[in-house]
Amino acid sequence: MHQILSDGLTALQIPFSEEKFARFRTYYEMLTEKNAVMNLTAIKGEEDTARLHFLDCAGLLTAYDFSGRSVVDVGTGAGFPGIPLKILQPDVDLTLLDSHGKRMAFVADVCETLGFSDVHCVCERAEDVCSDIGGSFDVAVSRAVARLNILCELCLPFVHVGGVFIAMKGPDCADELKEAGHAIQVLGGGAPELKTYTIPGTDITHSIVMIPKLSPSPELYPRPFGKIKKAPL
Repeated sequence: MHQILSDGLTALQIPFSEEKFARFRTYYEMLTEKNAVMNLTAIKGEEDTARLHFLDCAGLLTAYDFSGRSVVDVGTGAGFPGIPLKILQPDVDLTLLDSHGKRMAFVADVCETLGFSDVHCVCERAEDVCSDIGGSFDVAVSRAVARLNILCELCLPFVHVGGVFIAMKGPDCADELKEAGHAIQVLGGGAPELKTYTIPGTDITHSIVMIPKLSPSPELYPRPFGKIKKAPL
């Protein structure tokens, strides 16, 4: 794992250090142990975890400067991409958001073990907590949660005007971008910017969709998730 992360981060032009590796190693060990009794991820083993989770999440840093930003990771699950982002960019002000209690207990334990006492772990549905913390973040990020039109409603309301929503997607997301056009407009977003990266050591290319926040999202949004799924914007 050490060589994979060292070479991979270097390829992505992201600084590598032994401190970062030690944290990734601890995260991997905790993830592996918990995954044996709880369904956290289908990706297993050192090599696949290092490449398909850690280096994949690191791809975010090739597209945007997260230094000093307030970031909410919506639907963080087992901590992706938020925890790798925090390991690589420790000065981010990170909030991890997910409605699954056991997963949030796990990520809170990971953050404590890694010494990230400043990470906020919020066990709530996005639509329930947005009225309290919506419009307060520089960046909202999300990885492998839902289609983009649905994600826009869940994430854009958390971002203040001048901030950005960043969605991690597969190599071909043209249909999703087209489908999300109306939602982006309604929720105060601007024209999306698309960037791609290849996970080092693989031939896997992923996309990063960056949607700027140009105006406040109407207070109606996000709606209850059942309504979002039934009638997406």
